[in-house]
Amino acid sequence: MWENEEQARAEIKKLVGEYYHQFKEDKSVFKPGDRINYASRVFDEKEMQSLTDATLDFWLTTGRFCNEFEKNFGEWIGARFVHLVNSGSSANLLAFTALTAPELGKKQIRKGDEVITVACGFPTTINPILQYGAVPVFVDVTIPQYNIDVTKLEDAYTPGKTKAVMIAHTLGNPFNIKAVKEFCDKYDLWLVEDNCDALGSKYTMGETRFTGTWGDIGTSSFYPPHHMTMGEGGAVYTNDPLLSRLLLSFRDWGRDCVCPSGKDNLCGHRFDGDWSELPHGYDHKYVYSHFGYNIKVTDMQAAVGVEQLKKFPDFIKARKANWSYLKDNLKRLSDKLILPEPEQDSDPSWFGFLISVKPETGLNRNAVTRFIEDHNIQTRLLFSGNITRHPCFDQIRNTDAYRVVGSLDNSDFIVNNSFWVGVYPGMTKEKLDYMAEVISDALKSH
Repeated sequence: MWENEEQARAEIKKLVGEYYHQFKEDKSVFKPGDRINYASRVFDEKEMQSLTDATLDFWLTTGRFCNEFEKNFGEWIGARFVHLVNSGSSANLLAFTALTAPELGKKQIRKGDEVITVACGFPTTINPILQYGAVPVFVDVTIPQYNIDVTKLEDAYTPGKTKAVMIAHTLGNPFNIKAVKEFCDKYDLWLVEDNCDALGSKYTMGETRFTGTWGDIGTSSFYPPHHMTMGEGGAVYTNDPLLSRLLLSFRDWGRDCVCPSGKDNLCGHRFDGDWSELPHGYDHKYVYSHFGYNIKVTDMQAAVGVEQLKKFPDFIKARKANWSYLKDNLKRLSDKLILPEPEQDSDPSWFGFLISVKPETGLNRNAVTRFIEDHNIQTRLLFSGNITRHPCFDQIRNTDAYRVVGSLDNSDFIVNNSFWVGVYPGMTKEKLDYMAEVISDALKSH
């Protein structure tokens, strides 16, 4: 049937392309009342063909597509070292865990040390801190930027105990990197940028760089609703060789060996080393220098990411355009709504459009979102709003497991008054117009 494998692959991928265009390509025209998701995958036959290519390899763990993605992603974002993982949450776990390594000396995060963060965010930014036994120190956020209130940083600092700042860029809006980085440099603290909701955002401080590359470690998520996807998946990136080595070890079972999967003895010293209390010549491939995990990504996931990355500059443009278009349409409602504002010196790649209902209007956020949802438009809250209000904190409430600096008034305001809608690249002007109309009607009806 086929003369060789190369010809067979080409034919199979061609058929996949034809299948996509016949059965998968969305050719429907939007009608008011049709479902509008807050986010969705945006893909074409290229991702399906790349996934098929990886499937035909049947290399089910990290492999050539992973290597290609890490290389291309690093060149694009401006990071020397990129390590793919199985989710954005795992990326945050890995980023924090690397900072607990004894190789870091006096900067090693130990149990009881403090990490400054915000309560208004996603739980897996702070879960690794708590699970390790370090102490998250919560400060409030500002409105309408919804990012860390940098005026509280000094109050949050404890000499000898504070070791890091670990915070996210909220819904694509970069936090005040200048103030946070100056604070970290002043006290020699680690800075971890949770970039899971802000991939493609930029910040200018002398030079313009992508968020995720200003701190010591950046993290990204490739979950389906995010800026780009590989299904489940995430990445950790850094420009520090030591941190890169630690990240790789903790990602890959905690092992000391750096040989990739399927490769043995690249250093030529696999059987002649001395390691702690192990016998001389113990197989280096099975020497463990850290208490690590296996949180690698599969090559099939990375194959999707390889093609998504090629489309990503257009995804960013679409998100920015959709956000601006929606804001222009909602400005007329600013007497009832607080509309979002980008951080100074930033160029956001927006994840969503965040709205707060002004309580003095008498409007109820839940009633507003119910009306919007009843008109088939998905809404989302700003994740935890205030994580310390959630049931997971019941078991540690009023203990020294965490610390709050000042009030969390704005975080509580967000719990009660804020929500967001999507601006993902699959949006059209017809959908955005309908969303603006329904939001306006929601305010009138209540």
